[in-house]
Amino acid sequence: MAEIEHPQIYLITPPAFELSSFGKSLSAVLDAAPVACVRLALASHDEDTISRAADMMREITHARDIALVIDTHVVLAERLGLDGVHLPGGSHGVRAARKTLGEDAIVGVFSGTSRHDGMNAGEAGADYVCFGPVGDNALGDGSRAEAELFQWWSEMIEVPVVAEGALDADTIRALAPVSDFFGIGDEIWDSEDPAATLKAFHAAMTGG
Repeated sequence: MAEIEHPQIYLITPPAFELSSFGKSLSAVLDAAPVACVRLALASHDEDTISRAADMMREITHARDIALVIDTHVVLAERLGLDGVHLPGGSHGVRAARKTLGEDAIVGVFSGTSRHDGMNAGEAGADYVCFGPVGDNALGDGSRAEAELFQWWSEMIEVPVVAEGALDADTIRALAPVSDFFGIGDEIWDSEDPAATLKAFHAAMTGG
């Protein structure tokens, strides 16, 4: 996940989906706009459910040369031949995940609104750091990652930064100059036409 001139899309799956139909939806979304990476982010802890979803998604993403990472499950990332892992609990575990998965794997971290945790993750060897939510979110404690955090990060830190959580087109336009990736998930899956919504978000992040 290398830094480029325009931000890229980092697609996040819904927390639950029907395996029989999601493959078609995912394919349509991935063909609607360029996607750099997909995160399998199931809420389920059932290993069989996660494994079957990962197998289906790996075929779809790798056929399009798109990286596939899994939320939380370092061991499954290795076992299922995925490209890496996303650690939602902050910088703890980065070094252990790197040791397990190797230098070529993607190891990313969600640091909420904490500049300090993001810096720790970068120093531990994370390939990217996510901050969020960046918009108003009824869930959680009401905190949000402000534009100033992304501005500071883009000026001071080389590790790519991902903006995610409660995104809309206006927020994307505002953060595009200081973000490397936008983590887009429920914002499209909850819409009537996920592919069209993603296309509109892509236009917002590239100045279209």
